[in-house]
Amino acid sequence: MKISQEYPILIYNLYLSKQYDTRRMLSEFPDNFWKVGSIDSLLKRFRKTRTIVQQPGSARPCIRRVAVDDLVFSQEGKPKTHRSAREILHETAFLRSTVHRIIHRDLQLKCFIRRRAQVLCEANRIIHLIR
Repeated sequence: MKISQEYPILIYNLYLSKQYDTRRMLSEFPDNFWKVGSIDSLLKRFRKTRTIVQQPGSARPCIRRVAVDDLVFSQEGKPKTHRSAREILHETAFLRSTVHRIIHRDLQLKCFIRRRAQVLCEANRIIHLIR
């Protein structure tokens, strides 16, 4: 189970002030359901960096999200140049579900299906205006 945000500070302080090891922290806080590996990795990072703050850029970037994000938002300010979700998935060669998930969950946008409208002749336009 992942350790929530306030606990690394507690673990760090117990490690520095009272020299608690992993087993001792698990026995002191049995109701937190921490895993041995989670605490060990935290202590390893503390020993290596001497800080509890995660270094900027240390997380792995999601290449797919960045690619879809660039294709979706490259359309802003350019009228009539938008791409459909199908065109984006053909350009990126990702799965359709991946493209839709990124657009819906990450970017919080909606995918619309592009439909062709009926072309009205002048007589039909006049009839529509009258009605």
